[in-house]
Amino acid sequence: MVPESYGGEPDVYNADVEDPADAAQESGEEGAPGQFIYKPKNPKYPEIYNPATGLLPADIDELPEDHLVETEPEQRELLSNLTSTTWQPVGEVPKFGIVPLLIGTAKTTFIAILIGAPLGILAALYVAFFAKRWVREIVKPGIELLAGFPSVVIGFFCLVTVASFIQDLTGIPYRLNAIVGGIGLSLAVIPIVFSIAEDALSAVPRSLHEASLALGSTEWQTAYRVMLPAAAPGVFAAVLLGIGRAFGETMIAIMATGNAPLSTWSVIEPARTVAATIGSEMGEVVWGSEHYGVLFFLGVLLFVVSFGLNAITELYVKKRLIKRFQGQ
Repeated sequence: MVPESYGGEPDVYNADVEDPADAAQESGEEGAPGQFIYKPKNPKYPEIYNPATGLLPADIDELPEDHLVETEPEQRELLSNLTSTTWQPVGEVPKFGIVPLLIGTAKTTFIAILIGAPLGILAALYVAFFAKRWVREIVKPGIELLAGFPSVVIGFFCLVTVASFIQDLTGIPYRLNAIVGGIGLSLAVIPIVFSIAEDALSAVPRSLHEASLALGSTEWQTAYRVMLPAAAPGVFAAVLLGIGRAFGETMIAIMATGNAPLSTWSVIEPARTVAATIGSEMGEVVWGSEHYGVLFFLGVLLFVVSFGLNAITELYVKKRLIKRFQGQ
């Protein structure tokens, strides 16, 4: 944009003129176009020119010398840095507080399981005991196909549709928040919980079902009070695997949670998960830097938790609890 004081003429760099006063003498008019070339005496500050006034900030050269002394940024110990509540990895003093990331992960995972687990279990009960054969043959593969949906599609659906619906319904000031992220993660959790729970319910001996009906129980009482408790270890394993999926999901968390590392337990404010942090920053960080090391640590933490949940499911729930419930 050309300043009006310049009469509409463009700025032209004059390499032979280094001082504004000399420029004015040569052109005969102070503020002539193309003559403002300024080299600040103070190397701490860059060249600054105000096109609205045509003036140079001469006062920055008159700062006292003690003001120019650079102070060493306060360095923090790694442990206290990791346990702080601020995640700000880029800055003069990087802050790697993972507390807001853990809080964001816990919030979104809890909401995802709170929504996904009941829906998945109820859908499994319906398909296993109430649905007709042709309905079961349509519903079961239809829900299981959701597990193959690309997570970016679910994230985009939440970003465009679910976020607007939740904001219009509740009036929440933040369009993307932990609730929207939790709903998106629940869409990824439901197929896993449904598939494993339905298999567990179908594996319960049919004799229990028939005995309960013979004693006068209704279909719902039989399913809820007899078959579901008998399949509890398998259902519990389904919920654990659902927690692992929600805990480690990346793309949905990036697109639907607002991706802001805030140390708050409020579910109506944006959040950021551990997996989303790794996914969004690992590709841009300098290899071998402190930031890289912290992200690597978060990756190890994510692996340990996910591996632990899967190990508990396979080694304890499936092999011991299921055998104990089945009387083996």
